[in-house]
Amino acid sequence: MMRRLYVLATALFWLLVAAFWAAGRWWPAADETGTALAERSFAPAELARHALPDDCWMAIRGQVYDVSAYLPEHPSRPGVVLPWCGKEATEAYETKNKGRPHSAQADELLARYRIGRLAADRP
Repeated sequence: MMRRLYVLATALFWLLVAAFWAAGRWWPAADETGTALAERSFAPAELARHALPDDCWMAIRGQVYDVSAYLPEHPSRPGVVLPWCGKEATEAYETKNKGRPHSAQADELLARYRIGRLAADRP
């Protein structure tokens, strides 16, 4: 009985591995030429429309982040972060308004909320 269970579990494991491998080949993250698919780009005006606590986007280092879901979890009081909703917030993020940078762990956490890049503002 145990041998049969072992063989079945092993076969199921390799079937799943093959399925994930095949799915990656059928739905690649790149187009037919091998270049990455275009990422979403947001104009500064679009960024500015997301300036509320429950709809908070920020641009940091040229990337746009939707941090709405994270705001209640942020360790500082909301008044520190909310003024940067809908704005370019690189300086605030890199200095925390006190000259101290965020940690590498904060950078990793921030990456989870990335939704695209900030487009250049055209005159």
